Amino acid sequence: MPTGVRHVPWEGSILVAPARVPATRRLAATLYGYAFLTDLVLLYPLYVLLFADTGLSVGQISSLFVLWAAAGIVLEVPSGVWADAVSRRLLLCLAPLLAAGGFALWVLLPSYPAFAAGFLLWGAGGALRSGALEALVFTELERLGAADRYARLIGRTRTAEVLGAVGSGVLAGPVFALGGYLAVGAASVATCLLAAAVAVRFPEHRPPPIPSAAPDGPSVGDEPGEEQGDDDPGWLDSLRLGLREVRADRRVRAAVLLVAAVTAIWGGLDEYTGLLAAGTGMPEVGVPLLLLLVWAGMTVGGLLAPLGERLSHRGYAGLLVFAAAATAAGALLRHPAGFLLLAVAFAAFQLATVLADVRLQARIAGPARATVTSLAGMATDLTVVAFYGGYGLLAGAVGNPAAFAVAVLPYLLVALWLLTGRA
Repeated sequence: MPTGVRHVPWEGSILVAPARVPATRRLAATLYGYAFLTDLVLLYPLYVLLFADTGLSVGQISSLFVLWAAAGIVLEVPSGVWADAVSRRLLLCLAPLLAAGGFALWVLLPSYPAFAAGFLLWGAGGALRSGALEALVFTELERLGAADRYARLIGRTRTAEVLGAVGSGVLAGPVFALGGYLAVGAASVATCLLAAAVAVRFPEHRPPPIPSAAPDGPSVGDEPGEEQGDDDPGWLDSLRLGLREVRADRRVRAAVLLVAAVTAIWGGLDEYTGLLAAGTGMPEVGVPLLLLLVWAGMTVGGLLAPLGERLSHRGYAGLLVFAAAATAAGALLRHPAGFLLLAVAFAAFQLATVLADVRLQARIAGPARATVTSLAGMATDLTVVAFYGGYGLLAGAVGNPAAFAVAVLPYLLVALWLLTGRA
């Protein structure tokens, strides 16, 4: 393990050593390309229209979203355990292939059963990627003595994902005009296949073998091994090691909860920004421009991650309070200008999310990194599902602007929790 230590006020400390620049750059290039292609799916802006044109009701479409979320929740932790026990790179290769199969079903056999199967495959692909990606990147950077670059790389990765989504919005219309849903679906499958090809380029060096019967829990050797040995923990051992670390280490447990608390609410609100924009009086043709402002804010937030690492606990808590206040003010303004405030708020939320992930990765000490990260992902997914139910009831009673303002109030409690030093 690298011996140099750099103090990070808001977290405590993080490993750092002279980076092996070429290897780090190759990892970064692969990571950014994979993230961009994974979200460059031209069906994103149009799949709800495909479902409606096929004759599905709003209730049927909503049931598909539930299936999608359920697939992610059920498979989140098992996929993380699989990544630790077998290969994180393998899961990153398989994830876009599953999504490609789902998208092909949608356009070749448009029907409710095909849409349901497609969402199950897409949700499974997302679960395979979640946890495995962060664990692989942090482990490789740590091996290279460049763990201090994790925030920068993950922040730029989130930006690449947003740019991919923006690209899908720009290209979907022209491609649809040329060839309809079949052309859009073919392009979506093609980008998924490209993402799988890029994933093959990820380096992977397994952690050192850990005896499965070790009574005192996981321990980490001084240097990661190059390859997985026969004595590496299996599926059940990886699960036990991950659960044991979360249960035994209060700091890891707090970091897992922080990821869910920070990510879930604003991630859920993002799905309703279109409805909020439509309620500002902006013509339908202008709604995408308002959403583009929000995406731009998220892009900036990811790029600010290296600066955000300098925040103290108080500063990080203040960031959440600021983001919540800007969200509430922007929504309650009920005017297109309010989306400028929302863009700033979502930039702050994106930054806070990246920093929460950085904190989690820095605190994980055992070999079951993907398992622990997937536990955080499952906690996030469960919170998001609960949020959707609560938001639907709240928005139905008081409208979207007021619902946005009320929804961000829990961030004040998260900030208070941070200020108590218990996180």
